[in-house]
Amino acid sequence: MSEKAVTVAEVRQAQEEFKTGDAHYRDKEFKEAIAAFRKTVEAHPYEEGHLDELQKKLRAGNFKLQQECIAYMGCAAVHLSRMISELTEDQRDQVPVDESLLDAFKGWN
Repeated sequence: MSEKAVTVAEVRQAQEEFKTGDAHYRDKEFKEAIAAFRKTVEAHPYEEGHLDELQKKLRAGNFKLQQECIAYMGCAAVHLSRMISELTEDQRDQVPVDESLLDAFKGWN
């Protein structure tokens, strides 16, 4: 969907949403976490309808809410990792990328 380059503002927004989702997940607030993880992906969508398709597959699989949350977390993590990797070196200097997120993303994509 998106042919435009990732912007610093989009990465900042996505990173904050991901951290919010992670905090909700740890507090077992799964619906709130899912909403934040969805916003992570929506900050710079690559494929139209991707989240809707994920939601359909999860609902068809009759997963528990926590399992759905983990699926959204994985999707958001891969998405944010891709966004970060597409930044230029100059842009990376402008985004305070959370190092703990970078460590978590190794091997996700």
